[in-house]
Amino acid sequence: QVHLVESGGGLVQAGGSLRLSCAAPRMAFVINAMGWFRQAPGKQRELVAAISSGDRTNYADSVKGRFTISRDKGENTIYLQMNSLKPEDTAVYYCNTGILRGRYQPGASWGQGIQVTVSS
Repeated sequence: QVHLVESGGGLVQAGGSLRLSCAAPRMAFVINAMGWFRQAPGKQRELVAAISSGDRTNYADSVKGRFTISRDKGENTIYLQMNSLKPEDTAVYYCNTGILRGRYQPGASWGQGIQVTVSS
């Protein structure tokens, strides 16, 4: 099984920043783009941000202007810089290797999930 190594979550106050990292082995099955979904208690999973091998990006409207997704030169690691965090950003964030049109695709790999908690 391919395992994505996800890190960078934690607890911050509103207005603070966190940076998530997701390392995908080169043999991971990547479909179109990599990125993060998040799921808060009682809410549906939603796409947060995605980035393709050609550096095309996609963001949820709720995070535009606050979050920035990027990738390293080898395209084996992606990052999500989260600034001006709000309590509504509190969720478990899941890295994923297969994002197309805002949806995850069969065969893609997932990170273990990392908790982001933003206090008011």
